[in-house]
Amino acid sequence: MTETENPTATEPVTLGHFATYRATPLLWAVQPSERKERALAWVERLTRTAKATSLYVVQGIESDADVLVWSNVPADDPAAPSEFFTARAAADNAHRELFELRHVLWGMTRSSQYSRAAKSAQEIDPFAAERPPYLVMYPFTKTADWYLLGPETRQGMMNEHIRIGKQFREITQLLLYSFGLQDQEFVVVYETHDLKLFSKLVYDLRDTEARRYTKADTPLHTGVLVAPQEWAATLG
Repeated sequence: MTETENPTATEPVTLGHFATYRATPLLWAVQPSERKERALAWVERLTRTAKATSLYVVQGIESDADVLVWSNVPADDPAAPSEFFTARAAADNAHRELFELRHVLWGMTRSSQYSRAAKSAQEIDPFAAERPPYLVMYPFTKTADWYLLGPETRQGMMNEHIRIGKQFREITQLLLYSFGLQDQEFVVVYETHDLKLFSKLVYDLRDTEARRYTKADTPLHTGVLVAPQEWAATLG
């Protein structure tokens, strides 16, 4: 859909953080009632580290994790990342013997260079009170050749992406910047009510010219939104 590359924008900045976890054998060794209680305590501790937190089941969807936690914090203050990661480390360490951290992806928002609208109707609100049932998220890196193209050439290719994306208005997107912060350049996030429709969107984007300039876009994570109480009940 869209790519954002305007570091001078004055829109509020959000730090988005995605982490997958696997339950350890120690969790399964305790009684079911205690297992549920300790799992809820873990989620509650993580929730306190961010302004908005969502929990997703990835068990059975990917092989080395059980849940994915999506956290969002306002990051206009340069100290915000430091405060978040310090609090997150303490939260993780408090339950480290029960939930093993497997994968982490994070980045920060910027305004779109390629879209004329100040904010797209298909842009995800990280702090929304309600979320669609499915999340798809992955790291993304472009080739060096992409950045050597002229602005008009890149704009033309992104216009094609935007045109296709607008045909799938039920699907929303969030783009996070990770340049210099992690191995990838972006974290691409989608929310949808229909995974089949989302798969069709990805298929349609495969034969666009910009696809030539994709260096990496895996591993891909798909999660099913779940309430903490509902998830904890499955552990019992």
